[in-house]
Amino acid sequence: MEIKDNEFSRQFETMVDDKMMSVEYSGQERKIFLTKINVPEGVDEDDEIVSDFLKEILAIAEEKRLRVVPTYPKIAAFFKKNPKYKEMLPPGIRI
Repeated sequence: MEIKDNEFSRQFETMVDDKMMSVEYSGQERKIFLTKINVPEGVDEDDEIVSDFLKEILAIAEEKRLRVVPTYPKIAAFFKKNPKYKEMLPPGIRI
């Protein structure tokens, strides 16, 4: 899966069946706030492809040594299902 960090639009982007899927973000200090998932028509936010996309985004955040704040409910649910990523949360943030 190829992911583009579109800093101008503040979103991570990838192509799914020739349609763009994205996760919007905002940054503050050493934190990245994941604020929304935009999926193309025909893809459910609960699909495995969305989970794989989030894993790739978290790998990018980890490489940049960023803490992750999931403000979008589906992204917070991903953290609940995948406790190994909870160490990426800033101190004091519990999900």
